[in-house]
Amino acid sequence: MIRAQLCSPDTGIVTGGKELKTTWQDNPGSILWLDIAGEPESGESGFMRDSFGLDTLAIQDAQRKRHPPKLEAFDATTFIILKVPDTDSTELHLSTSQLAIFVGDGFMITRRSGNSPDTDTLFQQAAGDARMFQQGAAGIALRLCRRVSDRYIKLLLTLEPRLDEIEDIIMQHPDDKLLAELLSYKTELKKFRRLFLYHQQIFHELKSGSFPAFSDTNLHVIIDVFEQLERASSLAGLYHELTTDLIDGYISVASHNLNQIMKVLTVVMSIFIPLSFLAGIYGMNFENMPELQSKSGYFILLGVMFSIVVILITLFRRMRWL
Repeated sequence: MIRAQLCSPDTGIVTGGKELKTTWQDNPGSILWLDIAGEPESGESGFMRDSFGLDTLAIQDAQRKRHPPKLEAFDATTFIILKVPDTDSTELHLSTSQLAIFVGDGFMITRRSGNSPDTDTLFQQAAGDARMFQQGAAGIALRLCRRVSDRYIKLLLTLEPRLDEIEDIIMQHPDDKLLAELLSYKTELKKFRRLFLYHQQIFHELKSGSFPAFSDTNLHVIIDVFEQLERASSLAGLYHELTTDLIDGYISVASHNLNQIMKVLTVVMSIFIPLSFLAGIYGMNFENMPELQSKSGYFILLGVMFSIVVILITLFRRMRWL
């Protein structure tokens, strides 16, 4: 699927397909946004290469479903690959698709391997707001990057109330489902941190160097996106540590509860072992057992057993086991 938007001083904003490329070429000063999604079509690479002068290897990277985020400069274009959320879900589970962005003089091309709700939303907004094109194609690209970074932060912030809730539950009713949930969060946050490091590096290079189609007028937004990614990375690290602490706390609480159970069992066994010993001795079927001939032997044995129980219970209470 190929769709396009053309912002021209003469025609305003026009939405269409790749045929707008000809209109863009005939209108100097106009800005073209070409958005391509889905499986690569026949002739797509040649169209991008011949019409916009894009590098063949860069086009191949853009068409892949998976490629590490990166920033690369060519003679007249800047090439960026990002990992973006591919759903509108607010759940933390990280599901991303690849978004490749080519930014050149008067044009921007986005190539998506999957869904990109942020790209769709910005495309719809740009169709009715010519002001979004005032800072050129680089300005549109940076708006898209800012939306992506904002969404990552939004996803992370939804986790904080849940972690607070889990912390309270752990102290009251810990169970295996909580542990499984915490382990899944820890895994996802580790992925987030690695992803943000890639993205931070991209925008650190972008704000520190000179890249085609980007000018000093874009520097403020570049720094803003970089700071958002720094914040996202910091949040991911903070929540990763908090999740690790909660896992350790869960294990400690579970161990404490197990110790309490073992303590009760130990007390019960300590009481019943001497009683079982006495019952075992006087339950043997020997004829010559003097105590068996005593009329008060039964009551004496019960008294001894009762005394043992009282002494042990008193001892355990003094040791604060009961």
